[in-house]
Amino acid sequence: MKYGINLPNFGWFGDIDTLVEVAVEAEEAGWDGFFLWDHMLVFKQEDMVLPFADPWVALAAIACNTEKIQIGPLIVPLPRRRPWKVAREAISVDHLSRGRLILGVGIGAPPDVEFEYFGEGSNTKTRAEMLDESLDIITGLWSGEKFSYKGKHYELEEMTFLPKPKKESGIPIWVGGGYPFKAPFRRAARYDGVTPVNSNWPDFLMPDHLEKILEIVKTERGTLKNYDVVVCGDTTGTDSTSDRATIESWAEVGATWWQENISGMRAGIDDLRERVRAGPPAM
Repeated sequence: MKYGINLPNFGWFGDIDTLVEVAVEAEEAGWDGFFLWDHMLVFKQEDMVLPFADPWVALAAIACNTEKIQIGPLIVPLPRRRPWKVAREAISVDHLSRGRLILGVGIGAPPDVEFEYFGEGSNTKTRAEMLDESLDIITGLWSGEKFSYKGKHYELEEMTFLPKPKKESGIPIWVGGGYPFKAPFRRAARYDGVTPVNSNWPDFLMPDHLEKILEIVKTERGTLKNYDVVVCGDTTGTDSTSDRATIESWAEVGATWWQENISGMRAGIDDLRERVRAGPPAM
């Protein structure tokens, strides 16, 4: 099991200086990864107005101030981004970090404030089509070979996109999806990892849900070998009995990454930063 920090790019963490400080603290405390949400807005403006940080700019700064910890966005809503721009941003951060980037992708949520507020279409089927085409484009551009594309939503003339990813194995792609839907996990099976959530907010994903999800992934892939299975939740960092029970319940059904939830829905910023400094779950 690997252990990462998972935190929003808004509110207390809508400040790049703070994000860099927390990322450095996470690396010093022994975490394996540091992952940022990618939101433009989360709440309707009449409900709450918060500061936001651009995740790619923040990740570039984090890449320059850390040395070992893996970093990435969780998740990039590709249907509201130009896939070739994401491909270029990812390559740049990948090189800055010397091959430590992981790219998390999904269709994006919530659809009203993330898409409709900016005049973007929010239809779920359309966003799913755009996600699939975007992934085709990004992986094609990353090949470093001549590439062109003609789809329903995007069309690219033939081009060669350089540089390639820093590592020969490329930049890992984790695909997000909401349980109990099945299509997102058939998509995730084609890439390097899956980051599931429960679509019925505020309900949480449970180990038995993950078991069903991995049945879909395994059916598509044939194996879960060398495949990342990412879950998120809360641990204490101090109570080894409690933490061990939490982690083992997920590891038993196939999780390979534990993402510690560091958000305002859990605690105040001082307590959250103390949880980061306490290090990975006490096992």
